[in-house]
Amino acid sequence: MFGNEPEDDHEVSERLNIVVMLGGPSAEREVSLKSGAAVAKALRSLGHTIHELDPRDDSWKLPTGVDVVFLALHGTYGEDGTVQRRLEALGVPYTGCDSDASRVAFDKVITKKRCLAAGVPTARFEVITSPKISWPAGWRPPVVLKPVRQGSSVGLQFVERLEDWNPALAEALRHGSEVLMEEKILGPETTVGILGGEALPVVEVRPRQGGYDYDNKYTSGRTEYFCPAPLDAATTQRIQRAALDAFRAVGGRDYGRVDVMVRPGGEPVVLEVNTLPGMTETSLLPKAAAAAGILFADLCQRMIDLAMQRAPTTALPGAGAAGAASP
Repeated sequence: MFGNEPEDDHEVSERLNIVVMLGGPSAEREVSLKSGAAVAKALRSLGHTIHELDPRDDSWKLPTGVDVVFLALHGTYGEDGTVQRRLEALGVPYTGCDSDASRVAFDKVITKKRCLAAGVPTARFEVITSPKISWPAGWRPPVVLKPVRQGSSVGLQFVERLEDWNPALAEALRHGSEVLMEEKILGPETTVGILGGEALPVVEVRPRQGGYDYDNKYTSGRTEYFCPAPLDAATTQRIQRAALDAFRAVGGRDYGRVDVMVRPGGEPVVLEVNTLPGMTETSLLPKAAAAAGILFADLCQRMIDLAMQRAPTTALPGAGAAGAASP
């Protein structure tokens, strides 16, 4: 397991030519720009040569001689398997999950089905496809509405009363053609970072008011974070085990983050799997890594190391074929 004290700066055995992909065309562009800037700064501090590449559309090209790509993208295109498939076709190693796992994890419904098949506890759910659908039979509020294929709490709605249903559903459907309706779990909200096949310390998330929606997630001071989460050892282990099982169920590799609610009796309930979690120095995965004694630059280096294990032993044919960097 990970240690409890911060490590010395990572011993970099090889200076690499690294492309950090950041920004992109998704609703999470601004968050991605911040993640990418933090990662680029950290990797430069370790002596690597860094190129920042913003793939606003499919016309992007990699610089010649790139060794590895660090994906600091979030949301559609960057996290749904699209950019991963392109990099696989180029033969260039990249950080994070492969294209298949990315596609699965980005779809909340497919993720839930994978969890159920693997025996991983997840919240009761239903899929809604039209704003004209009335309150589904057999349900009672409160419930949560989420676009099936979005991240970072984009479009997240909490329905506490029946009269909130129509406007909440319309807002959630504004961000995608399908909406996941899910029971609202009353209990601690946690998230588990995963690095190299191991679970990092659990983070508990406590919004000061309301739920952990986009505004509470990205507005300073509106949410408190506790890491390690103030939970007993048995509950902590159950949460970490459920997170690891969910990550494996979607085919995850290298690193990720799994969001887990905890019922009052201590039962973990997996909500979703994030394959490219936020990477600013105050994001949840880096918080968990810091609690495990892994400094931010060292975390970025470990992610690069995991990707480089898949690097070909000869020169990368995809890098040169991709051409020169876009201006």
